[in-house]
Amino acid sequence: MERFMMLGPIQQALLATLFTWGVTALGAAFVFPFRTVSKKILDAMMGFAAGVMIAASFWSLLQPAITMAEEQDLIAWIPATVGFLGGGFFMLGIDKILPHLHIGEPIEHAEGPSTSWQRSILLVLAITIHNIPEGLAIGVAFGAVAAGIPSASIGGAIALALGIGIQNLPEGTSVSVPLRREGMSRGRAFWYGQLSGSVEPIAAVLGAAAALLMRPMLPYALAFAAGAMIFVVIEELIPESQRNENTDIATIGTLAGFAVMMTLDVALG
Repeated sequence: MERFMMLGPIQQALLATLFTWGVTALGAAFVFPFRTVSKKILDAMMGFAAGVMIAASFWSLLQPAITMAEEQDLIAWIPATVGFLGGGFFMLGIDKILPHLHIGEPIEHAEGPSTSWQRSILLVLAITIHNIPEGLAIGVAFGAVAAGIPSASIGGAIALALGIGIQNLPEGTSVSVPLRREGMSRGRAFWYGQLSGSVEPIAAVLGAAAALLMRPMLPYALAFAAGAMIFVVIEELIPESQRNENTDIATIGTLAGFAVMMTLDVALG
């Protein structure tokens, strides 16, 4: 831990998101012992991921953004609102221009421009889009600490990385297991499952660098990441967790995920 603390923010963000990518790979590795996973378990896991992201969006991103704005003598709600909406509309734009397919949907329901890409590629792209704001959030969090923002703490940044890592476990499983169920080999299903997490280190490095270069914009950047994450929760995670008849289980999973992320942030932040 001492060596980690001595690293620069970009290196810290990179290592943190290599961890979250590794947890995605761990979730994808469930495809080796299991050909299928109960829909109840998958729905609970997706609900849990949604809860983690909702809690992280407020405790780790929006609340610090508001505090930072106050420290900079700004009108506190303006950076939070502008950044939050900007993040949501940014993800909406990506959603419209990049072909992808949500888990459990037939290929006829693929979103974005029409394409001849395989179903497996479209599924991975959907989760990859989802992971962009997660990596960005971690990078900005570590960048804010290095920028000397009083309300930013290394504990809070680590808590955010831990929370996102935890919720990446079901994400990897939710990609690899359905691909295996459709007849893909275990090795290929695992490869595609873990690949969805590869974008997080890239987004984290960019987020940390931007935070260092544009210190006055940090409240906007944190709120931007929050808006992007909430977009993913509403547009993807909650609908997917509620698609089957396991709505109560998925809802309990969401509550559990929120509680875990809130506890991590308050305890470590």
